[in-house]
Amino acid sequence: MKPGDYGKETSFQVRNFDIDMSTGDYNKLVKHPLYLILDNLRSAFNVGSIFRCADAARLAGIYTCGYTAHPPHKKLDKTALGTLAFVPTKHFETTEEALAHLSYEGINIWALETTSHSVDYTKVNYPKPLAIVLGNEALGVERNILEKCQSLLQIPMYGYKNSLNVANAAAITTFEILRQWAEDSKVTTCPTSK
Repeated sequence: MKPGDYGKETSFQVRNFDIDMSTGDYNKLVKHPLYLILDNLRSAFNVGSIFRCADAARLAGIYTCGYTAHPPHKKLDKTALGTLAFVPTKHFETTEEALAHLSYEGINIWALETTSHSVDYTKVNYPKPLAIVLGNEALGVERNILEKCQSLLQIPMYGYKNSLNVANAAAITTFEILRQWAEDSKVTTCPTSK
């Protein structure tokens, strides 16, 4: 269907069901080499929403750090809507430990934070593999963590407040990265109909 064709054809289907594939087969699908590092997020509901985003994008993993809620957790289940089992995850006592682990694995580490050195998230080329640090809802990414990152990104703000909700920012950035990567290679998506 092309833009402007909506309403002209009635045979299109809305995907209102989960994919028709066993969990085992789904887990064999290649994950996008993107990791989200959650630096002391205070809301379990935000974390659950980020898990749902990570599943929708089929990301390589989420690393929860510090006091960030991590599976198993009742509040995560509520907003993750059954996606916790599909997103690889690991908890670290500190964000520094997560960064050390990723650095050892040779993964680029960037942060999403509004700073005087941050670059518009649409104006960069994203390397593979990549990890993005997302910060606390009130305090952002800790300064010592920002200093360990290879690049700083920001989503431009046009309103009174200086930032978006962390789960919204995670989704926006994740899908911009996947959009750019899709231009470089074929991306396998999940089936849209049974």
